[in-house]
Amino acid sequence: MIGRGTKLRELIEKGEYFVCGDTYSAITGRICEYVGFPAAYLGGHACSAFHYAVPDNGVYSQVEQIEQASRIANAISIPLIADADTLGETVADAYHFTRRYIQQGIAGFHVEDERNPKHSKHVNGLWSIEDQQARIDAARRAQRDSGQDFVIIARCDELYPSEAGGGGGGSMEEAIKRGHAYMEAGADALFFPPRPDPVPELLKAFGSKIPLATMGFSVPGTAFNMATGGWVTAAANHLKMMRELKETGRISSANFNFPEKYELIDHPLYDGLIEEWADKTGRRSRPNHAP
Repeated sequence: MIGRGTKLRELIEKGEYFVCGDTYSAITGRICEYVGFPAAYLGGHACSAFHYAVPDNGVYSQVEQIEQASRIANAISIPLIADADTLGETVADAYHFTRRYIQQGIAGFHVEDERNPKHSKHVNGLWSIEDQQARIDAARRAQRDSGQDFVIIARCDELYPSEAGGGGGGSMEEAIKRGHAYMEAGADALFFPPRPDPVPELLKAFGSKIPLATMGFSVPGTAFNMATGGWVTAAANHLKMMRELKETGRISSANFNFPEKYELIDHPLYDGLIEEWADKTGRRSRPNHAP
């Protein structure tokens, strides 16, 4: 059987642009696979907000992210990429958490170079190039020691400046320098958030040396896009429905069923098992099931 990491690597090495479907739960992962996405992506902000109701600013842990990523990866057969934030505080953390991701069936992750607490009011800056190289190297060592393939995407936040809420300084020269250093440390792909406009210059700098990924937008010449943000629509819709229910006692636009629901949760499979058991043991069965 081909491993998840190998599936993702082969997908990237085909050289055909693809989009990783947006997932933040097991059922949304199933939906990504059901509609035909070749891979799925779990964002840190999406997972921290949807499952734990906390921000993705350093308070959300890798233990929590791995817990939810595992549930998604084991509900789908397409490869899953996870947002691994900074992989903890030390190289030991980076090794340990990488091993945990691999053990849980995740195909790859991106690891960023912003210091904790990240994406917060604190003006933090980025890890030194040497420190981030050490994290990537520790992750690669964990992959080798596991005996399984695993895709490591190095996220560089240099173009995500402090005034926009990031930790970078906004220097293209520094971003390119960091990208080359992360390649040397063992990264399989590079990712430079948050905007599309610098991507053409980055493509010129890296060319065919290493694949470039984007998040939430497509740019010609890049390898793949990691889609995210769907949880916001889901949460906003739930807020709207609950307000209406509280105010009026009913929900006018609710959809409590849809044709694909049962297939997405393997209801026919489990119904079949129960019906077969009932027939074999002389128990009664019925043609319908609870909605």
